[in-house]
Formats: sequence, C-alpha cells, structure tokens
Amino acid sequence: MFLRPNYRTKDGKDHTYWSLVETVRTADGPRQRTLCYLGELNGSAQARWLKSVEVFNEQGEAEQLKLFPSHIEVPDDDPQVARVLVHRVRLERTRQFGSCFLGLELWKRLGLDGFFEQAIDDDPAEVPWSRVAAVLAINRLCAPGSELAIEERWYPATALDDLLEIEEGKINDTRLYRCLDRILPHKTKLEQHLKQRYGELFGAEFDVLLYDLTSTYVEGAAEKNPMMGRGYSRDHRPDCEQMVIALIVNREGFPFSYETFDGNRADVSTMESILRTVERKYGKARRIWVMDRGIVSEENLAAIRKRGGQYLVGTPRRQMKRFEAELLRDDWTQVRPDVEVKQIAIPQGEETYILCRTAGRKEKEKAIRNRFSARMESALAALEKSIASGRLKDRYKMERRLGRIQARHPQVNDLFEVTLRETPAGVRLLWEMKKDKEAWRDLREGAYMLRTNLQADSAEQMWSMYMQLTEAEASFRALKSELSIRPLFHQKEPRVKAHVLVAFLGYALWVTLKHLLQRRAAIVPQPWPAVVRAPPFSPMKALALLSRLQSADIVLPTTDGREIRLRRITEPTAEQKSLLHQLGLNLPERFQLNRQCSVDPAVA
Repeated sequence: MFLRPNYRTKDGKDHTYWSLVETVRTADGPRQRTLCYLGELNGSAQARWLKSVEVFNEQGEAEQLKLFPSHIEVPDDDPQVARVLVHRVRLERTRQFGSCFLGLELWKRLGLDGFFEQAIDDDPAEVPWSRVAAVLAINRLCAPGSELAIEERWYPATALDDLLEIEEGKINDTRLYRCLDRILPHKTKLEQHLKQRYGELFGAEFDVLLYDLTSTYVEGAAEKNPMMGRGYSRDHRPDCEQMVIALIVNREGFPFSYETFDGNRADVSTMESILRTVERKYGKARRIWVMDRGIVSEENLAAIRKRGGQYLVGTPRRQMKRFEAELLRDDWTQVRPDVEVKQIAIPQGEETYILCRTAGRKEKEKAIRNRFSARMESALAALEKSIASGRLKDRYKMERRLGRIQARHPQVNDLFEVTLRETPAGVRLLWEMKKDKEAWRDLREGAYMLRTNLQADSAEQMWSMYMQLTEAEASFRALKSELSIRPLFHQKEPRVKAHVLVAFLGYALWVTLKHLLQRRAAIVPQPWPAVVRAPPFSPMKALALLSRLQSADIVLPTTDGREIRLRRITEPTAEQKSLLHQLGLNLPERFQLNRQCSVDPAVA
C-alpha cells in the first residue's frame, strides 16, 4: 500500500493530487486499486492555493491545518502548517462499512429508528436501546450470528460504532440480551407500524393474505422452554425439539404478522388462533386467505366463512377421486406452456373447484413413483428368494418381513397385490401390480385441485392467485438461509420468541431491499448513464457487493512528531456506484462525529 501522486495543470498552475492505492492480483496480472483519494497536498506556491483540513486536538477543539509534503520548503513559523512524511503514510482501523450503511438506511426508511426511540428509550442508558436494537437487526441482515458472536467478531469489525454514534466497547452480549427482553413486548405495535410503512413506501395492500407454517429446531434440551417439542420437522431434524412459526405475508411478500406455536402443534389446528389474532391486531375485514392443503379442514373453512372471509386453498389428493371423469375429459384450458386448468362448479354449492395439471410436476411424480416401485419390487424379490431357497421357513417371520417392506414403501404399497400362498412345494410369495390402481395413479400424477368460495372470473385467475403462495415459501427460504433463523441457541421461552422477532426485523429489512431494487430497476430510463448500467441485483448480491466498501483511518505522520488521522471511506467501484445510485444512496464524505480522528502526539 502506498501513495500515488497524480499531476494536473489547471489555469497555468501545477497541482499534485494524492491517492492511497494497493497492488492486487488479477487475471491480467498485478494492478493498482485505489482505496481512497486524499486530494491535493499543497505545493510551496501561492497562499491562495493552500488547502486546509479540519482536525481535532485531544480536548476536542477544532483547528485548521495546511498540509504540505515534507520535501516542500514552507515557513516554519506558521502554526497551521503541517508537513507530511509521505513515505510513512499508513492505513489503520479498517472496518466493514457498505453493508452496515445499507442496513441502517433501510432501518431508517422503515421508520424503525423513531419507532424504537419512542418504544424503549424511556429509561436512560449508556447506549440508547433503540441503537442496540438496530445492531441486532442489521446483524441479522448482514451476517447473522449469536449475541456472543456479535460482540466478539462481527460488531468490532464494522463501522456501526461510527454510524450509530456508539462509544467503543459499549456493545456486549449482556446489553444485547437485555435489548431482546425490551423489544419483545412491542411485537404487535411493531407489526402495525411496518404494515403502515409498507403501504407508504410501496403502496402495499393486504386484502389477500398468504398463510404458511414452518419449523425451526433448538440446540440442546431446552428444559426451561415448554414451547419446545417434537413434531413434523421441515428441517429434517426429528432428533431435535422444535417450535412452529406461522407467517402471514401479502402477495408481494411483505410480512403482515407472525405467530409462534408449540413444536408439536399440528398445522391444521393453528388457523382459529391466527384468525382471532389478526382480528385483534387489525380489526374485522373481508380478507382473502390463500393456504396450502396442509392447513385445510372443514372446521377452518367454516371459521373463515363465519368471519365473512374468503379463501382459496389446496385440497387433499383423496378428494380428486370425485372428479375422475373430469380428469379424463379433454376440455382443459392451457394457461402456461406446461400448465392446464379447468373450472368445476358444484351444483347448488357456494364453492368452485379448480383442477390443475402441470407437465413438469407429472414427470417428477412419475419418476418418484417408479423409483419407489423399483425399490419395493427389489425388496419383495429378495424376500421371495429367501423363502424359495429354504433359508426362511417360519411363516410368522415371513409376514413380519413383508410388513416391514410395506411400511418402508407407503408411497406405492397400495399399488401392489401381495400374498403368501401355500403350495405343495411350500409357501410362495406372489405379487402383482393392481391395474386399476396403476391407471388411477397415472391419471392423477401432475394434477392437483383448488377450492374457493370466491366468485371466480376464470380458472386462470384462481390458479395465478394460488401460485402467489410461492411468496410465503420465499419468505421462509430467506428466513432460514440468508437470515439464519435456525438453529435456536436460547433456552428460555421469552428469549426464543425475541430471537424470532429479530429475524422478523431482519426479514423486514431484506424484503424492503428486495422491492427497492426491483422498483429502481423498473424506473431507470433507457438508455441510462454508464455509471448505473448494471444487471438487476438480488438482496444478497447487493449486500455482498457493498460489504467490500470499508472505512479506515488514514494516518499522516508529520515532521514535527504528530500524526493526523483522517477517517475516510474507500472509493466505490463502478458497480458499487451503480448500486448506490439505484438505491438513491449517497455515501458520507467523512465522519464528523468521532473526535478521535485527530492530530495526536506520536507515541514512541
């Protein structure tokens, strides 16, 4: 790392501008990358060209210094002159800046700084609790980790102390835990605040609600948390106790509300609680609920109708048998190259059924069926060989082995007719494929059915609305992958719930960034300037790109034994400039708040 002079003649005067650069390896060989620009260090010429910089002494008092390279002759009696030892300039205290800066800007755009200032800053504290809450949420967005990891590794490596004006050493795991306890009671007001902000920023509407559930597991026994239990694990960790999270989003993926349930709670039993909770938070309204078949029951649909609501839901596959004749008819409407739909009205009924069929799904389900069928036939053949060779003679043991085979292949067990038959030569195992069952399986593969009490204008419209459930699934993917809501390390129920709330805040920042990127990309005029010509960004790509922006202290040793410290941000690349322009963000030129960026006496 070294200083590089850049020479320029302007208005008949010679000027030297300095930049701090480092040598990096590239595919084309070594190249110099500019970290930041220092601007012009004065020459010995006319005083009107003198350039000064504001610094602070140890008492925090501001003064102006005129900077000269050490080889330039200047008057020694001017106290405002500082001669810099260019060959000893160095960079210190590098910090991650870009991603944290973006997270804080999203925090402010959602009005969360003001919300938490009013909610939890009533009591005086060394660090305002609203800023600690910002640290928790921004960490969940940028580099999810435990409270201990925040204290020991992540926070000291970021510029959040400058951005949030927090004194050094004031963020620790104890303060983070106490903040969790303070923010949890404000969950309902927080959800209402975010719903209002989504409407103000993006015109988001919440007339159609997408409802889905997931689970997340805990590390350890969690003996002090009665919520934890063993149930159906979406994380494929049946060995761990878990909790269930119910999430409601609108059709664009903006979160409307969420609730936590015991780990052994069945999906279908959560609907009544969710309906009551939504009414308590937002009042009664004629909402449209979109859900998959795992949450559907006659009782749940009746509860929605009782409240004047409407629904569009998936149905269990067993109900498709009623419409076998409709599956055979050739009157489908093609809505996509590989998707067909058909509307079925029930005579004297208030509901409409929508049959859907997808070519890709059919191929997938057929491949799964063939794989399981081959496995079961292989297992039956091995059992038949054991019986025929005489190694297995006890009929009771034969039946037990057959029962285990059938239990291991429930997906295709009903397709096979299997018998143990007595013959003169002994017991024989016989099996064959049920032709009628196989034909029905082949007919229904790739097909599914929707059910609604909406006045359906067309089957395509209902299918398109149901497909919006992918937004709820995308929300869970973001929570579990990018935001790392799992696993849970907290042992007490309130802390676990607060952890989920922080993940919810992280998702609020994530989905806001997602829609800002989409909206900005849509309104950029064509052709746009070269600086903003870039492909669309995903939230994670945007965070990764800006994470390479850093802040650092440029230390300028002087000939009189002092050191001038200037805290600056590294020069953004063209791609980073494009993203910042797309988001409407401007980097601060310098940090004015930290009085330690000063003229300090050199330490021997």
